[in-house]
Amino acid sequence: MISMNLRLELLRDQKMHHHPHQLPPYEAMGLYEQPKPRFIFKMPRVVPNQKSKYESDELFRRLSRESEVRYTGYRGRAIDERRMRFVTDCRKGYAELSFVPTGTNLQLYFNANHNPYAQEQECDFDKERGKVHLRSHFIMNGVCVRFRGWLDLERLDGVACLDFDEGRALQEDAQLAEQIESYNQRMADSKRMYTPPQEAMLRGPGPGPGPGPVPGAPMGW
Repeated sequence: MISMNLRLELLRDQKMHHHPHQLPPYEAMGLYEQPKPRFIFKMPRVVPNQKSKYESDELFRRLSRESEVRYTGYRGRAIDERRMRFVTDCRKGYAELSFVPTGTNLQLYFNANHNPYAQEQECDFDKERGKVHLRSHFIMNGVCVRFRGWLDLERLDGVACLDFDEGRALQEDAQLAEQIESYNQRMADSKRMYTPPQEAMLRGPGPGPGPGPVPGAPMGW
């Protein structure tokens, strides 16, 4: 009788002081969570309505008017070296400029190769003596714009503005629409495929046809 009581006490202590890292099966099942699908949404390059922002934004309104621009590269060098550097940079296809009224700094990239079949050269030293005319397409603050202007090769300043680039804006809008449609489709597919385990546990087993009455069996009261 004493050995039986001792065995019962040991079994009761084991149940009350189980190892903290060994969870019972019913507790372990509740802690499991099915991994959720991960999606990487690429940041859009442009805003939804580019032309509206270009026309309403104060900075774009100021930059759309022709204003003074200056070459900002190699500021600590002598003027002769800066002139040489500016011409070299332009022939390589880039230039560091700044709109003086707004203090907007730009690093332009363009095609410096001469194309006789192009209506407008992006870098043209022959259009006007002592000047270089530049064109550059880029995206600024989510809007497709085109830099258009010229700089004096001696003073390293000139006049330029930013136009709305409607052709490239249409291309970027089409890419943005495809990107959003693809993302929405993937989200819809994931919702159909993924069911949170908490909801499945709350719903329990689905309703199914239970065992019917056995013919000839007595009805229970």
